[in-house]
Amino acid sequence: MSLLFDQNLSWRLVGMLAAEYRGAEQVVKAGLSGADDRTVWAYALVKGLALVSKDSDFSVLSAALGAPPKVIWLHVGNGPTTDVEDLLRQRHADVLAFLADPSAAILELP
Repeated sequence: MSLLFDQNLSWRLVGMLAAEYRGAEQVVKAGLSGADDRTVWAYALVKGLALVSKDSDFSVLSAALGAPPKVIWLHVGNGPTTDVEDLLRQRHADVLAFLADPSAAILELP
């Protein structure tokens, strides 16, 4: 399982984190620019990707619909893309454990 970065996260993260998260995608680059949350949710489900977002929207959907897909909710505010890159690198082991846990649905990262 890999990651699908929400529209609110830079497409550059795919390349920046290619070594850690092979097969990651970004919503805009996947042809889903401006798509509603349910469409993005369905794409992640079909492709076997975990959604990564700064918004609570996918956490709300997860609470309503359950996993999959899994959701990684980033509490990082509006900082540079390198802050997200650093966080996902530093918490790589936690993310991998979360992705491997069949009972886990949402991972919140500060």
